[in-house]
Amino acid sequence: MNTRTALLAGLLALIPLASRSQTEVSRDPELGARLSFGLDKKVTRGLHLYLEEELRLDNNFTGFDRLQTTLGVTYKVHPNVKVGVGYAFIAPWSSSSSAFKSTRHRLMADVTGTLHFTQWNLSFKERLQYTRRAGSFNAYQNPTNAVGLKSRLTLKYKGWQPRGLEPYAFAELRNTFSGPTVAAEYNTTKKAWCVPGTNSTEGDEAGWFLDGFNSTYVNRFRLGLGMDIRLSRQGLLNVQLLADWVSDKVIDANKKGTVLNSYEHRTGFMASICAGYTYMF
Repeated sequence: MNTRTALLAGLLALIPLASRSQTEVSRDPELGARLSFGLDKKVTRGLHLYLEEELRLDNNFTGFDRLQTTLGVTYKVHPNVKVGVGYAFIAPWSSSSSAFKSTRHRLMADVTGTLHFTQWNLSFKERLQYTRRAGSFNAYQNPTNAVGLKSRLTLKYKGWQPRGLEPYAFAELRNTFSGPTVAAEYNTTKKAWCVPGTNSTEGDEAGWFLDGFNSTYVNRFRLGLGMDIRLSRQGLLNVQLLADWVSDKVIDANKKGTVLNSYEHRTGFMASICAGYTYMF
């Protein structure tokens, strides 16, 4: 067992799984990319507006994953504390239909506390996010509304010479509060999910297998190494290497909600190269 596999196994051991009959599915590691351009407008001392457009690639740089537009505001309420709110429009790309599908609207609220040392900054950021799925989708596979919490610890070095280079590292956990809670029973003879107390694989009522999207667990663990590069007084370039361990509980059901085809615990790993430019004025 290599180091990456051992780390992933240790992290997943901390995640509560609702059923021993879940199928364990491990996806192959992937490479991806995130490219962004942003505007940061200083309104007054401590108050900033920002706009960012981001493009994501996956499937070893061969697949177009999404476009994401984010608009927000941040305010420094104390030299060590910053708060912010924002809205993001997420447009995932469907390779099968060659179109944007199941767009999402996300609201975010966060607070960041920072400790300033001589040449180091240590910050902790909590972000609560609410995501609403729009468009056409299977409501028995995906929640209409999803809530999550991101917790990030970042260490940045500000004493690099020449000035204008600020390397940093971070670790982040993401909790989902909207995982599926499944009430079905797995029949080992039929090798299928059945209505509890019966051998029937199809229920009379829609959603008989789903107690709701209210399961809570850690579904992301991320590590990042990056560098902020000040190109000019107004231009900032950010480059980053992102390691992303994914752990999701996923259900596959028919659109009527009468048949549960599968209930899987999917794990995977993606390494992404990230680059973003921000113009500040």
